[in-house]
Amino acid sequence: MRTYKEHAARKSDLQRTDLAKDKSGVFTGACAINPLTKREIPIWVADHVLISYGTGAIMAVPSGDQRDWEFATQYDLEIIKVIDHPDCDLSQAAYTGPGTLVNSGILDGLDVQAAKARIIEHLEVEKIGKKAINYKLRDWLFSRQRYWGEPFPILFDVEGNHKPLPEEALPLVLPEVKTYKPTGSGEPPLASITDWVSTVDPETGLPARRETNTMPQWAGSCWYYLRYIDPTNAMAPWDREKEQYWMPVDLYVGGAEHAVLHLLYSRFWHKVLYDIGMVSTKEPFKKLVNQGMILGLTYRYYVDEESGLKYSHKHIERGGDGIRVCDGGALVQEAFVPNALVKWVNEAPYHPEDLSIELEEITEKMSKSRGNVVNPDEVVEEFGADTLRLYEMFMGPLESTKPWNSRNVPGVNRFLKRVWRLIIDVDTGRLSTRVTPDEPTQDLMRSMHRCLKKVTEDTENLRFNTAIAAMMEHVNELYKCEFVPRVIADNLIHMIDPYAPHLAEELWSRVGRTELLAHLPWPTYDESFLQVTTVTLPVQVNGKMRVTLVVPRDLDEDSVLALAKADPKVEKAIEGKSIRRVIYQEGKILNLVVK
Repeated sequence: MRTYKEHAARKSDLQRTDLAKDKSGVFTGACAINPLTKREIPIWVADHVLISYGTGAIMAVPSGDQRDWEFATQYDLEIIKVIDHPDCDLSQAAYTGPGTLVNSGILDGLDVQAAKARIIEHLEVEKIGKKAINYKLRDWLFSRQRYWGEPFPILFDVEGNHKPLPEEALPLVLPEVKTYKPTGSGEPPLASITDWVSTVDPETGLPARRETNTMPQWAGSCWYYLRYIDPTNAMAPWDREKEQYWMPVDLYVGGAEHAVLHLLYSRFWHKVLYDIGMVSTKEPFKKLVNQGMILGLTYRYYVDEESGLKYSHKHIERGGDGIRVCDGGALVQEAFVPNALVKWVNEAPYHPEDLSIELEEITEKMSKSRGNVVNPDEVVEEFGADTLRLYEMFMGPLESTKPWNSRNVPGVNRFLKRVWRLIIDVDTGRLSTRVTPDEPTQDLMRSMHRCLKKVTEDTENLRFNTAIAAMMEHVNELYKCEFVPRVIADNLIHMIDPYAPHLAEELWSRVGRTELLAHLPWPTYDESFLQVTTVTLPVQVNGKMRVTLVVPRDLDEDSVLALAKADPKVEKAIEGKSIRRVIYQEGKILNLVVK
């Protein structure tokens, strides 16, 4: 093993790296010998490594870690390819995908997962390592000094010895109280409820005192999905047969703020229950999705509290001593206008009492103090539940954090009204005369099955926003038609049902159906209508667009060129000139270079 500074001493700018340095300011590290490949492995000792993570020494693998790749590229260090895959281009970036191992000794030819198992086996056989699982669970503060929460079923005798309540004395419930304010003495709120705290040991009949700390809310919320299986059972948390029938949960959708605490500990809790034989599955959830937080739009201005003057964000500046009016003016404080009171002029927000003050629009977590909390009841009152539901799904990917903008809600409402007008005559309330029993054209069938495939797959994968976009595009195409065949209308109603169920069920009834749409099987798309037989091909001459041709998808280059040269616009552009070069990207573009 030799120092890494010897390996890279030629790099004079190495001292500027943010990795560890010795007392002289020179980068420090070491090289180890890979026992399988006999190659040197640089080991970088970094001062930013978490003390709780491993040993603090990082093995550099620049071919498989982007940070290592950037370091090795900057200092002209060798990048050895260890994963072979068509997408692996180490001249551009590190490769972290699947593939077959190369340059890895006994691991050559194995895929990544098999190689991991093989190297662990090798290390254990050679007695130079062993398999281990590192859990990242942090210490859990389980005892809280507050009223709410599950009480601990623990008793203390007069000498301070503790013991659990017997099972027949369970469940232990919190006492009904008028207030649960802090005691002021450092004791939990329950300590002041003496008639509940002072009790009798049911086994000995001697005086006893209850534990006054309570469990955190996780004690109940970590396993509530199990109680849902059998919520009225007074003899056990749940019936074993019911648990075996229902578990595990097929899909769990939780908020991003619960991704670590609630969902991590819920899984931990479930595994404890499995170890003691209370549940039949090792994992609680088959699929877990963390939905992003919906943020609110806040409208801010600034106030000089001494003079009461109000200022737009355009007239203030921030410095080390606080927020001031520009050019060294008075100190000011942030103030906010509730969303409902904002005045809009030419799509810009202004203070309701002074239209000279343009408000600053910022996106942040919803808060009553900011006035940016959206009451869903008000949205339902004005636009209906379907609009609220559809807008929330159309805002963006389910996992993303995204801002609520009430100004965009009417757009979704207009889409639902377009669907209604497409099928129902607004004057009579009956089926529109444009909906006919005629057989649909091939183009309409392709549009319907293309949309149905997109909506089916995106709904299954929780990509609701793109499924809605596909339905919007399909409706736009239907409005270009003079008539809408009944089968097309029925499928559109069915597709929109999971997204706007009230509208869909009403439409289903208006078109003469008696069964509930929600009880019917989901329609299936026909792959034969999804085959693309033609493509629209742009034709350029010297880089300038001349025409677009609709040609068979599998047409060869010579035939495409012949069709292009026969077009009057192309023929005119190349008249009297010679074609020096033909650039053809199959199914995408044809460019003729002429002189």
